[in-house]
Amino acid sequence: MKDKSVFPLALRLIVLNFLEFAVWGAYLTSMGSYLFGAGMPDQIGYFYAAQGFVSIFMPTLMGIVADRWVPAQRVFSFCHLMAGGFMCAACYYGMSTDAPEFSVLFTLYTVSVAFFMPTIALANSVAYNALDTVKADTVKVFPYIRIFGTIGFIIAMIGVDLCGMQNDARQFGVSGVISIVLCLYALTMPNCPVNKEVKSGSWVETLGLQAFSLFKQKKMAIFFIFSFLLGASLQVTNGYANPFIQAFGADENFAGTFGVEHANILISLSQISETLCILLIPFFLKRFGIKVVMTMSMLAWVLRFGLFAVGDPGMPGVILLILSMIVYGVAFDFFNISGSLFVNEETDKSIRSSAQGLFMLMTNGFGATIGTLVAGAVVNKFVNAEGLDVHQQLAGWSTCWYIFAGYALVVAVLFAICFKYKHQKK
Repeated sequence: MKDKSVFPLALRLIVLNFLEFAVWGAYLTSMGSYLFGAGMPDQIGYFYAAQGFVSIFMPTLMGIVADRWVPAQRVFSFCHLMAGGFMCAACYYGMSTDAPEFSVLFTLYTVSVAFFMPTIALANSVAYNALDTVKADTVKVFPYIRIFGTIGFIIAMIGVDLCGMQNDARQFGVSGVISIVLCLYALTMPNCPVNKEVKSGSWVETLGLQAFSLFKQKKMAIFFIFSFLLGASLQVTNGYANPFIQAFGADENFAGTFGVEHANILISLSQISETLCILLIPFFLKRFGIKVVMTMSMLAWVLRFGLFAVGDPGMPGVILLILSMIVYGVAFDFFNISGSLFVNEETDKSIRSSAQGLFMLMTNGFGATIGTLVAGAVVNKFVNAEGLDVHQQLAGWSTCWYIFAGYALVVAVLFAICFKYKHQKK
């Protein structure tokens, strides 16, 4: 960000992104361990799938509202108000009983994430619009802003760990409070324009569904289909990495190791890697293009899961887990952030919020929902089946990670074959 005129605005967007992902980092990687201890190990998949289910419609719906009727920064603020309120309610309920009922906790949590998930795409829209107002190069500048979102995620998850909250419902309270703070801060963002021009008699334009017309373009249709397929991998390690690592605590050979005692800190290496990989995105996108970058992401997911399959918290196994955390940066950033930038570059201004919502629909919506439910079924079959001793459970975890790695490899090969995109070097 060498242009000094961009810096004041970029600083405001940095704070926005920091808080946005701190909301998520407070519970995303540790919720599985809390649910396991609260007597709901078989329901972990449902909680993470809820994020995907609400992403099927909420990001697109809120993106349409932001494109057509209400400025994006105000929609963003409202969503955080609702998300924070219900997450605080989930915290209060979870702390009020040692045996929370699945139906109550799941309902409070689901309503909260229903309003939170659209804010990820809306945060991008608000940032892209703000950068456009000062004529900044989005591809060059945005990654430097977005990196602070990952830093916020890391600080939140480590803070929850060090404060002894990764195994109880207080993590929801931390998330809720940050969300409410962000609700207020969002109102200070530059105003985002809305497109109120509607052609008479066109219900598609009236409802703001023009983004779905992108499926008429073969290139974009294939891109969104593979976004869905790769999206199936997004929440698997978020939901199961922490319980997986802590499961080694039942084995006397690993009990008391740093990884078992502080799984969240070990997992935070993934987000640290993410912060570094974000800085590589401008170079890789301009030099190689979206196809190569996305293929690299998919192959990184293969390594992410494969290294989990052979690693453990002891020595030298913990080195393999650390390597898995390192490749996560490429796996996540080269897909999520590069994909978002690609959508922004390939769509008209009038439908960008809707298009970002559509990208969320395919990745964190359909993809994450189906992927998490299937992953939950796999884990329940190989890990949570009755009568398994600790060694059988650990072997089951390894089998699960191999299955997930195999899936990611198939998707990578198909994408490399099917997605045709001629990159113009800039």
